[in-house]
Amino acid sequence: MTAEPVPVPHASAEQVEAAWRDPKLANVLYHDWEAGSYDDKWSISYDERCIDYALGRFRAIAGDGVPEAGVPYEHAMELGSGTGFFLLNLMQGGVAERGSVTDLSPGMVAAARRNAEALGLDVDGRVADAEQVPYDDATFDLVVGHAVLHHIPDVPLALREVLRVLRPGGRFVFAGEPTRIGDTYARRLSRATWCATTNLTRLGPLRSWRRPQTELDESSRAAALEAAVDLHTFDPAVLEGMALGAGAAGVRVRTEELSAAVFGWPVRTFESAVPPGKLGVNWATFAYHTWLRLSALDEKVLSRVLPRALGYNALLTGTKPE
Repeated sequence: MTAEPVPVPHASAEQVEAAWRDPKLANVLYHDWEAGSYDDKWSISYDERCIDYALGRFRAIAGDGVPEAGVPYEHAMELGSGTGFFLLNLMQGGVAERGSVTDLSPGMVAAARRNAEALGLDVDGRVADAEQVPYDDATFDLVVGHAVLHHIPDVPLALREVLRVLRPGGRFVFAGEPTRIGDTYARRLSRATWCATTNLTRLGPLRSWRRPQTELDESSRAAALEAAVDLHTFDPAVLEGMALGAGAAGVRVRTEELSAAVFGWPVRTFESAVPPGKLGVNWATFAYHTWLRLSALDEKVLSRVLPRALGYNALLTGTKPE
């Protein structure tokens, strides 16, 4: 049975306040709010650029990650799919033939299904709680997720659910999970950038760079909800232990992005603080190619000589025992 989700309006100040007492409500409110603009906000696309990125994350932790070279998984599910970024791009890259998107947010499930339909992919979708996945045992050959585990109140329970719905020998791959140290420096850099930008653009010569106050207030309210849905940061060894405790085999965690995160978070924050379109194509090209170069530095040099706990993003994989 496929859900027919309908997005809800932006959250009120009262709802934001209530969300601090209910993390699942916070997730629904925030992600429904963001569903219509999420792809633009995070520069998500469904073309070669993001296909390569998704495949790169998948291969970085899972190797080739398919049962036989060049043979895709038959049926894959994305947990906390958002707009479908990870699964849909992996499917376009040949990792899976058929997909199921799930998310606690009806708005996000609707967006993911629209994206899948536009791409001509065989994908269904359900509104789903990651702690009670609405699928039978041994349904999927692969479960993936991107930036989802840190939104789930009970991560060990969710990992047990992942293993329950996997077929024996099936694999799970999660990427984009913030580490404890990485989240600390990313948030501090973002706050400093937001304060500097919004204060400087009050000055006369820079006022054309200031977004309307109503938009800044809305961004602040969205940021408050975002803080309410970011429930966890992870120590890589502890994350490994969670997956092993859930019953997974072949568990592995690695991290990525250090210099790329130190550059990227202030850039994203600055972009969100100025009017859309103000920065232009040259800025976008500069930001993207600088991030690529720093990501290569992280992968080829820094990740080999620094502790993995310093990386911003954690990647996790494992399998369901045969």
